[in-house]
Amino acid sequence: MSTILIKNAQVVNEGTIQVQDLFIKNGRIEKISTSLDMDADQVINAEGLHLFPGLIDDQVHFREPGLTHKADIFTESRAAVAGGTTSFMEMPNTVPNTLTQKLLQDKYDIAQDSSLANYSFFMGAANDNLDEVLKTNPRDVCGIKVFMGSSTGNMLVDNEAALEAIFSQAPTLIATHCEDELTIQENLAIYKEKYGDDVTIEMHPLIRSAEACYLSSSKAVELAKKNNTRLHILHISTAKETGLFENDIPLEQKRITAEACIHHLWFSDADYKTKGNFIKWNPAVKTANDRDAILKAVLDGHIDVIATDHAPHTLEEKSQPYLQAPSGGPLVQHALQALLDMVKQGKLTLEQMVQKTAHNTAILFQIEQRGFIREGYWADLVLVDLNKPYTVTKENILSKCGWSPFENQTFTSTIEHTLVSGLLAYTNGQIQEVGSGHRLLFNR
Repeated sequence: MSTILIKNAQVVNEGTIQVQDLFIKNGRIEKISTSLDMDADQVINAEGLHLFPGLIDDQVHFREPGLTHKADIFTESRAAVAGGTTSFMEMPNTVPNTLTQKLLQDKYDIAQDSSLANYSFFMGAANDNLDEVLKTNPRDVCGIKVFMGSSTGNMLVDNEAALEAIFSQAPTLIATHCEDELTIQENLAIYKEKYGDDVTIEMHPLIRSAEACYLSSSKAVELAKKNNTRLHILHISTAKETGLFENDIPLEQKRITAEACIHHLWFSDADYKTKGNFIKWNPAVKTANDRDAILKAVLDGHIDVIATDHAPHTLEEKSQPYLQAPSGGPLVQHALQALLDMVKQGKLTLEQMVQKTAHNTAILFQIEQRGFIREGYWADLVLVDLNKPYTVTKENILSKCGWSPFENQTFTSTIEHTLVSGLLAYTNGQIQEVGSGHRLLFNR
């Protein structure tokens, strides 16, 4: 494996920003110093660039197997590394749903051959697969996913006995999608009765309401406290939910944690007028007050990590009327640039961004030797020019679906280089198609 020397980078890591050199050998950071004079196969002059730990995205949907007309592990990991995301954790609502250990292994086999980013896959829980869930290995599987709300296939866990068994017996972290299905269906019936087929996207956050989210999230927290479950609630979308979480204990000691997503930090219900179904997600993008409260909770520690919930659909699927259009959209390629724009706007600092997208994700999931810029750790790194504008166009979108809710957005920063496990996976606008992705391991 080749050696790489990075010179004169503004390194943002563990609460500091300082100019440093890094020497990378055999995939790992061998030396960090203010001045290194070492022979290397490749030297990257990073003067004027900022160096971050690669983003670790704890929630993506890469659609393989079974839905590869929308996306696949190769295309979406390609988009990830182009955006500075070096590791991902992928969800089980593929086809077939990942409800057995064999189907879980099948996904790891695909990623081993095709992923440009480091990878892990959640084991899926259903009402009737507890035996398979209990076989999950905490060492090399990121967690167990429980849909406590609408999902595809057999993945809605709405049986009280099944939920109790999963929460009391799970061998590792449980991640939940929390929306109360009964509340959603009641709301939908009201709007259908009033508007028929003319229900519009503006009604989405009223149908998939704040109350539906809170009912489900609070139930998950109650179950976790009762059973001392290691619970992680995904994509918090309401101000009210932020009060469910603690911020007065170290992250390492938390049994219940939470995630915020880029779209809930960037958009509000005012954007449905211009973005339409292209910002249709579950849980829904809600009010500006919700958006601002989520950011506050990220900054004060009630919410622990930032991710994307990257979930592509084809342009044709998203162009259908509201009731037929699926929820979800591609975000992984532009997550870092969106966050850096928020830094420029004074909403958070570079150090806070790194904490919430890399350090905390590594701590929360107990990821082995990733998420920090440290000697001996894997070299998962991204170099960014904070003063080089970048406009999102159809031509530079790398997700297989070919569209983005950020299309025509000009960001203030450009991703210059991404290293994954010590290999240059993306440089100067070009994907280096090498087998850079490794399976994530966990210290548990």
